[in-house]
Amino acid sequence: MRIVDLRSDTITRPTEAMRVAMAEAEVGDDVFGEDPTVNKLEKMAAERLGKEAALFVPSGTMGNMASLLSHCVRGDEIIVGDQSHMYIYEQGGSAALGGIHPRALRNEPDGTIDLDCIEAAIRPDDIHHPRTSLIVLENTHNRCNGSPLSTAYMRRVRDLADGHGLKVHVDGARIFNSAVAQGVPARELAATADSITFCISKGLAAPVGSVVCGTRDFIARARRARKVLGGAMRQAGVIAAAGIVALNEMVERLAEDHANAKLLGEGLLNTGSFEIARELIKTNIVYVGIRSEDLTSQAFVARLKDEGVFVLPVGPRQIRAVTQYHVTTEDIGYTVEAFKKAVS
Repeated sequence: MRIVDLRSDTITRPTEAMRVAMAEAEVGDDVFGEDPTVNKLEKMAAERLGKEAALFVPSGTMGNMASLLSHCVRGDEIIVGDQSHMYIYEQGGSAALGGIHPRALRNEPDGTIDLDCIEAAIRPDDIHHPRTSLIVLENTHNRCNGSPLSTAYMRRVRDLADGHGLKVHVDGARIFNSAVAQGVPARELAATADSITFCISKGLAAPVGSVVCGTRDFIARARRARKVLGGAMRQAGVIAAAGIVALNEMVERLAEDHANAKLLGEGLLNTGSFEIARELIKTNIVYVGIRSEDLTSQAFVARLKDEGVFVLPVGPRQIRAVTQYHVTTEDIGYTVEAFKKAVS
């Protein structure tokens, strides 16, 4: 049976070039700052994002948490979107580990947060309130149709933050998807952020890791935070080597994933059995609503699995499909036919 796994781009397996690089990686103790391959990845990442320095961490969640601990003190408040990964999927780490209060504002379908709402949420200087210290954006925005946030919007948020003395952090897990979709360098999207994280283990296909980028002073603080979070690694060059290959070889090909996502969306819309916001399919994530009131997402996912197609249920009658480099154009055609069979 053909297997098409569309649950996430986190299921990507390392390329042959990555496996060779990992096997041949020169390593040292990264806690001592002596792993040359980690140092190379961090330097490369900082340059690609236009920042002074970078830090290799085991996961995007840790990268976000280390960033919050580096920007904020206990009792501070951050402004986040109510559909953001940090708010929904990171176990409340800001409060649990940092004593940092999240103030969640409504995300629009395109992943943005209304600027007037952000400004209204900024606390006045009053001893009764927590201190607003940070605005967090997500680019691309996972739960908002994988939407890329534009440079124009990012600049407007930056201007607003500057007007109130706030910092800006970007959860850029898929920032290279955003850059490729908009035809702009990733550094342009990162330019307005005080700090940004990105994953090498999603569409870029490395097996492990994320990178945090910012100023040298910020990264020095983040390195301390990484240690207390348990993320300091030793001969981490073995996995960092795959990240170097990812940045060199896997960024531009993300356009193929975006094209396949659009192809999937169009094919499913043509069946008449699914609801899809066609205009919002701009990267590699497709949210699909099931029209039939008699078919739950869980039951539908089980039917698809029988056809060898794996997707993720995200609501009572909604599923998510994510394209990545293991999924071919032929796989998309097969998937559309499997959807038709499963819904009938």
